[in-house]
Amino acid sequence: MMSVMGECVGIPMGLAFKPETDDMYEALLDADALLLVTEWKQFRMPSFGVMKKSMKNALIIDGRNIYDAKELADAGFEYSAIGC
Repeated sequence: MMSVMGECVGIPMGLAFKPETDDMYEALLDADALLLVTEWKQFRMPSFGVMKKSMKNALIIDGRNIYDAKELADAGFEYSAIGC
């Protein structure tokens, strides 16, 4: 079981209020993990390279199961999907 206690988790909340913006990467700056809680199109095909460079740790917790585990592993991410 992974713990996020004491870690900085990036949740790109700005997109919930400003559709069609690209502040997703700003929300990840120095984040220890990304918790994905939406399946909006802005998140379907992000630049994993930019994401990895922005984050302190390359960890994605996918609450919507929209990413491919192998693709993320190949990009150097630790990946965990929640649910089916």
